[in-house]
Amino acid sequence: MFTVGPVAENSYIFRRDGSDRALIVDPGDEREKLLGAIDALGVTLDGILLTHTHFDHVGAVAPVAKATGAEVWVPEKEAFVLADINSFVAWPGFGPFESYNAEHTLEGGERLELGGFEIDVLFTPGHSPGHVTFSISDEAAVFSGDVLFQGSVGRTDLPGGDWDTLLESLRSLVDGLPAETTVYPGHMGITSLGAERATNPFLAELAR
Repeated sequence: MFTVGPVAENSYIFRRDGSDRALIVDPGDEREKLLGAIDALGVTLDGILLTHTHFDHVGAVAPVAKATGAEVWVPEKEAFVLADINSFVAWPGFGPFESYNAEHTLEGGERLELGGFEIDVLFTPGHSPGHVTFSISDEAAVFSGDVLFQGSVGRTDLPGGDWDTLLESLRSLVDGLPAETTVYPGHMGITSLGAERATNPFLAELAR
């Protein structure tokens, strides 16, 4: 896990034990740090997986893709944002970023076979319209992007956000996956679905 950029976003590089193939989720910023880690691991990057396309999650996509030759998987509903990223950075002081036309789009329901993993793509909108979560069942792990955090959940006051939709996405995660599933979120610390179901105040509505 590498926490990068001014919004402290978590980017993840992961691989099977001993493998020379790896994947990255949400390379948000600090291209040199991420590319340096890939080089230090001595791995070939098999894919770049994006949970959504807010700028803090995609700021280093283009340089990482170009440097490694890895192809990009992006939520279908948000591919146009990645392709014109600077038009969607409304706050001064951030960017500029390099746009990128992703090779693959995702709607949810797909199973990807990449880097020696079988990865289920779960459609989890609410924070953003096309947001997806990546689930690796045999590792009991999910990359939740900005849907679920340790003690919190994704904000819904950005364009395309909706609390009721987010709540249903959260319900699908906590009801559909084992409690021991490790959650690798887009911000803050690593947690588990069981811990968040038990203690996360934003999930109280799910118990009603």
